[in-house]
Amino acid sequence: MEILTTPIDRFATVCDFDFPVEYAHLSDTDGGHLRVAYRDIGRRDAPVVVMLHGEPTWSLLYRQVVPPVVAAGYRVILPDLVGFGASDKPTKQEDHTYARHVEWIRALLLDHLELTDISLLGQDWGGLIGLRIAAENLDRFRALIVSNTGLPTGDFGMPAIWLQFREAVRTAPSLDVSRLVQSGSRSELPPEVLAAYDAPFPDESFKTAPRAMPSLVPTTPDDPASEANRRAWTILSEAEIPTLVAFSDSDPITGAMGPIFKDAFRGAHGRDHPTIANAGHFVQEDQGQVLGEAVAEFLDGLPPLSR
Repeated sequence: MEILTTPIDRFATVCDFDFPVEYAHLSDTDGGHLRVAYRDIGRRDAPVVVMLHGEPTWSLLYRQVVPPVVAAGYRVILPDLVGFGASDKPTKQEDHTYARHVEWIRALLLDHLELTDISLLGQDWGGLIGLRIAAENLDRFRALIVSNTGLPTGDFGMPAIWLQFREAVRTAPSLDVSRLVQSGSRSELPPEVLAAYDAPFPDESFKTAPRAMPSLVPTTPDDPASEANRRAWTILSEAEIPTLVAFSDSDPITGAMGPIFKDAFRGAHGRDHPTIANAGHFVQEDQGQVLGEAVAEFLDGLPPLSR
């Protein structure tokens, strides 16, 4: 597998995100290895919260979410998905599959970091990947927080606006990553934040993952990922794992999934689920602190871990 690594100096001027980066050297599932970047914040003996980003962002997205969660006494793990942030970037579209992205993050969390009692916060692809890992390793997870995400099987149609997004990403001669993040946010992002979203991608050759990810979303019932996602729905719908649904009020892409998660996941029943006001698809950019406070309040209400 041919891999590119973003020069570390590309991240030198990223503002308000000074958490030290660490790396795991993992199998690329193709006979080689790649580096997966992550941040490990808070006390190492504290209950752990994994926050997974999606397309086309990186863990920078959670910079406003982390402080209230850490202040409440939790340890936060922020991975960069393969192909994003400071993680290595496979250069061929065929290198990126749904199954590989699930395996890469599973290997980071469960094998390299050996995490247990994980509370997962997944948004966008962070939910598509994280919910699969949780369903397939339920004994390692304590709670789920789903925010502006889904778990598509291809059995139902995707919103027209998402199909337009997929086509725009596929056909764009030059992919403007920061513009995509801005278009999914209600607030106007400062120039330095937009520059930070462009930082992982020095040129078009580094953008294979952002280009590939929309095409990996299952849109037909016979997609290679569809059956695994159906199994995940069954497992998570029947499980008792506590679940918080924290969607924003203005996400045309995944907004319809909020009520479905509340109804389908047994662990979501009987809970007060926040609707985060004045926020678009990238709720972390628009109302990151509010999301962080909701996560901390939810986790504080769970039974204490027996340690």
